[in-house]
Amino acid sequence: MLTRKMYVSLLMGLIITSLLAACGAPAAPAASDWSVVKSAADGGGMDALVAAAKAEGELNVITLPRDWCNYGEMIDTFGTKYGIKVNSLNPDGGSADEIQAIIDNKENKGPQAPDVIDVGPAYGPLAKEQGLITPYKVATWDTIEGTNDPDGYYYVDYSGIMVLEVNTDVVSELPTSYADLNNEKYAGQVALAGDPRASNQAAQSVYAASLANGGSLDDIKPGLEFFKQLNEKGILLPLIADSGVIGKGETPITFQWSWNAYANKDSFAGNPNIEIVYPTDVNWGGYYYQAISAYAPHPAAARLWEEYLYSDDGQATWVKGYCAPARLADLNARNVLSDELKAKLPDPALLAASIVPSGDQLSAARAAIKEQWDSVVGVDIK
Repeated sequence: MLTRKMYVSLLMGLIITSLLAACGAPAAPAASDWSVVKSAADGGGMDALVAAAKAEGELNVITLPRDWCNYGEMIDTFGTKYGIKVNSLNPDGGSADEIQAIIDNKENKGPQAPDVIDVGPAYGPLAKEQGLITPYKVATWDTIEGTNDPDGYYYVDYSGIMVLEVNTDVVSELPTSYADLNNEKYAGQVALAGDPRASNQAAQSVYAASLANGGSLDDIKPGLEFFKQLNEKGILLPLIADSGVIGKGETPITFQWSWNAYANKDSFAGNPNIEIVYPTDVNWGGYYYQAISAYAPHPAAARLWEEYLYSDDGQATWVKGYCAPARLADLNARNVLSDELKAKLPDPALLAASIVPSGDQLSAARAAIKEQWDSVVGVDIK
């Protein structure tokens, strides 16, 4: 039986505990309040964010092939570290598919609704304009370089160079430029890595071809005409070049981001033999954006995922996959990366000198390619 003294002591303890809780860090918000969480601090700090994400237990990512920027390791490590099941949706899709998935699943909190997206630069502003993404700034926000949305709606994750991935078991004479490809000796050998009407990688291949053929950042027509000529000469294959068909020799020459080309070279391990060509007539650079869906079914896990991506460990994981992360300058300033990891990235001088269009130019080029590809080039890439 409680004595009066014991009762008073217990009561005072409860009162003090309540006061301390009231004065301490706030708890993670209710599910309906996550739109106000624009940093970990808004949600009660990292510990509260981790706890909320673990309680959700799952994360839905979309269009992330395991060999793209080493996302396979990223997914596995994140899942193990936090005990969260990562569901990978439509890994072979393009940026347009990611945007459409958010639109199609606004009212659906099920397995087909993405929590986070990784899209080409034209799609970040588009998603913001359509109200499809929500702002969030990770703890390392101030060290993320690039054309980030100032409010944190979208932010650069990694970059690289557009190259030619060549299967030399099939191709006897190595092309060194875009101009070289416009030759019938390469008939039935050249392919895009996606549908240019929906894939950022494929669309930027067309954009790069424009500059290699006398166009400009504001003139996509020479790029479309170049691919029209490849199609008319039977050079361009109407087939999306993924690692499977590249490995079989069905698409011997592919326009590819540098990180994908090097990942394929590693994966094939000489069967087939792959050479990676940096075209002499255009040094084209590209980057991608991260963003969180405004309709994310797992809002805490989505934010924790971004925190992990932009941590030193997450950034180093991208480097293992040949991607130059947006925090590269900060990592190098603090000597975070080993020489072995640094060697996986394109020549820093090549990256620095690469041609990178603005967001508005990319959006205009994307719209023109989507509108004119069928009428000018006239081939369905699938």
